[in-house]
Amino acid sequence: MFRTALRNVLAHKARLLMTVLAVTLGVAFVSGTLVFTDTLSKALSSQSAKSYDGVAVSVTSHGPGLNDQGVREGDPGISQKTLDKVKALPGVDSVSGRVFGFAGVGDENGKLIGTGWANQGSNYAPVKDGKDPRYAFTHGTGPAAADQIALDKETANKGKYTVGDRVRVATNGPVKEYTLAGVFTTDDGQVNAGGSLVLFDTPVAQQLYLKPGFYGELSVGAKAGTSATTLLAEIKPLLGENSTAKTGAELADEQAKAIEREMAGMSTGLLIFAGISLFVGIFLIYNTFTMLVAQRTKELALLRAVGAKRGQVMRSVLAEAGVVGIVSATIGLVSGVGLAIGIRSLMDSLGAKIPAGDLIIAPATIVIALVIGVVITTLAALVPAWRTGRIPPVAAMGSAHLPATAKSLVLRNVIGCLLGLLGVGVVFLGVSMGKDGKETVAAGGFFLMLGLIVLLPLLSRPVIGAVRPLLERVFGVPGKLAAQNAVRNPRRTAVTAASLAIGLTLVTSMSVMGITMGKAVDRMSTDKLKADYKVSMSGGMGSLDTSVAETLAKAPGIKAVSQQAEYYLKINGEHRSTSGVNAAAIGELLNVEVVSGQLSSLAQGQVAVAEKTAESNKLSVGSPLQVQYEDGTKAQLKVGAVYKDMEGLLSPYVVDDKAVGAHSEDPYIREVYVNTSAGESKAGEKAVIDALGNNPAITVATQQDMRNEMGGMVNLALNIMYGLLGMALIISVLGVVNTLAMSVFERTQEIGMLRAIGLDRGRVKNMIRLESVVISLFGAALGVVVGIFLAWAGGTTFSASVPGYQLVLPWDRIGLFLLLAALVGVMAAMWPARSAARLNMLTAIKTE
Repeated sequence: MFRTALRNVLAHKARLLMTVLAVTLGVAFVSGTLVFTDTLSKALSSQSAKSYDGVAVSVTSHGPGLNDQGVREGDPGISQKTLDKVKALPGVDSVSGRVFGFAGVGDENGKLIGTGWANQGSNYAPVKDGKDPRYAFTHGTGPAAADQIALDKETANKGKYTVGDRVRVATNGPVKEYTLAGVFTTDDGQVNAGGSLVLFDTPVAQQLYLKPGFYGELSVGAKAGTSATTLLAEIKPLLGENSTAKTGAELADEQAKAIEREMAGMSTGLLIFAGISLFVGIFLIYNTFTMLVAQRTKELALLRAVGAKRGQVMRSVLAEAGVVGIVSATIGLVSGVGLAIGIRSLMDSLGAKIPAGDLIIAPATIVIALVIGVVITTLAALVPAWRTGRIPPVAAMGSAHLPATAKSLVLRNVIGCLLGLLGVGVVFLGVSMGKDGKETVAAGGFFLMLGLIVLLPLLSRPVIGAVRPLLERVFGVPGKLAAQNAVRNPRRTAVTAASLAIGLTLVTSMSVMGITMGKAVDRMSTDKLKADYKVSMSGGMGSLDTSVAETLAKAPGIKAVSQQAEYYLKINGEHRSTSGVNAAAIGELLNVEVVSGQLSSLAQGQVAVAEKTAESNKLSVGSPLQVQYEDGTKAQLKVGAVYKDMEGLLSPYVVDDKAVGAHSEDPYIREVYVNTSAGESKAGEKAVIDALGNNPAITVATQQDMRNEMGGMVNLALNIMYGLLGMALIISVLGVVNTLAMSVFERTQEIGMLRAIGLDRGRVKNMIRLESVVISLFGAALGVVVGIFLAWAGGTTFSASVPGYQLVLPWDRIGLFLLLAALVGVMAAMWPARSAARLNMLTAIKTE
């Protein structure tokens, strides 16, 4: 029987091509994901471990800590005195102190080089041999004076800088010019991720990022014969409470585990989409083997007639599926390795450099690929194989095969209704649970999709029947025949449409939720913003310097300025996030909706409180507040105003920055809002940019810029989702091609008869194309409807936490999805339609 199965695979290899492609694509997605994440994890871990070469012990400062009263106290970092004590230990060979923070370099057009969040500055810290072991200089030397810097090679190349050039460098304050002393290469992960690295002389870096005489980290090298553990025990007693020390090996191991966790998360996310692709592929495989079994009824019955038992016939079909699975999995594994190599090359070409390393093809990846290929094909072929056992030997005497019984269809419809009702009920239960119902809605969506898949044969007849008159009126006989053919075998139509329905459900729900959230956040930010411009660090990373608002306030052409500084004050015994603003200008810059009291009370030293916070803490205008500032100073203030919540723009408590800023050395300034005399115009924007010295690290955005940024983020996220779901949609297209091709083969005699009675080749092609379009649109329309429903349900679970949330239906995208589905139908029918039109009439009529 195995030889028979193998012969059947070889005999029907053309009909099994689409099945092989579907499984190959799914397995390639899985194996490519595993190979890429394993390779990336190993490369990053090796790079991380390399950064600790020669480091016996690493000491890290966590900055000033909070005492029992909630006041920050302690040194800002590791003092020079502590470094000297560590250096004096008998087992220490070398010690280098490190400081780090944000630093950005502009190109020849003044634009920031790098990705913003990965742009950093540090100090050049030579050890006893006069070199810093972390950097290898290709040109020049490290900075040795206050006006010198060194740049990583990639940044220098992008900016076209050479040794001796003057380079404009921005931190979180005014731009300064430095002389380029050297260019170096580094294994720093931030640089490899597309960022930049600027090295300063140590005193300059300390002044910029901490405080003169202090470091953020110490890297300690051990003398020969001294163990890292011994050295660690000697160093720990020398450190303050806010510093920790670990061996280089411990840190390397922690980094490796952290990278492994991150890669596991990435791998899981990608494998979910791979699983969707494989799930969609099951429908194609099921359809293929169902039609093959139907077409080979006489052959299988003959095997029964000559003595083959039911189990043997079933096992022969499963053996065919197993052979197809092994071949597909092998091709998919090889394709997956190629996919991983391609992704790596693509990331390199986009500037996100991956550290050098060997391609990792783990044994587990090979096993998983083969198992998935065999299991998926075998499971999908299980029901068709079971049906072969029901074919009686007498069927060898005729051309009939066993159709689905009325009882089986009734049972299927009952199960589908129950699953569908269960899914809808669980979805509404999740909606009623509010923010805690996300998982419940997802579970309900899963059962709803299962119910829909089971009910598709029942739904296909009335839905396609409803459009039949339109097809007949517009396309004539081909349209009528196409509608009839689409519902001739409702199970086959349902299985083909199901794969498209699943893909369109996911695409539609993600599109609706993504665009709805984007619009809500857009309204939340821009509708509340009256300012002409918002000034922030490029990429939204890091704090602006206090000098930014001060400089703008003094600049010509500037009408009103307010920074949004974030503080954590102890209010009525609990630490609360508090915004420090310019009390005199905030009303001109933000649309603050006051519920009670006066916003002008901020200038009198009073506090404005968000409405929800006021309600939860039973506060109202005039309520006293016991406040402790960050330096420990205490004061009693009172509520001067209650305002509508402005999440993302203002904290729950708002105070005048002049009052609170005097009690904080280093406030976190996220944004500065600006109005200019020229308003939102080129002249106004130029006034702001010029006042800041054309700083490449600072972004000046109009309200339209903010909308564009939000729209770009939403579109980027959706495009990534579309790309990941693309594999499932490709498999869906293959399913339509496969169904039509095998359907044409089954209807060879019928098509010959139609040709004989006058249906020309063009109308035969139209018939096949229209049948494909009808099936495609049927699945797509159902997917869109279910996707909108699930998007509404999912959105209600977090609408309470997003002010201004309103469901937005992107009709342009939905229309595009349906148009693409119709186009898929046309393209999928090209080969089957051509094959049908080229059939010889007489040969076709004689076909059994």
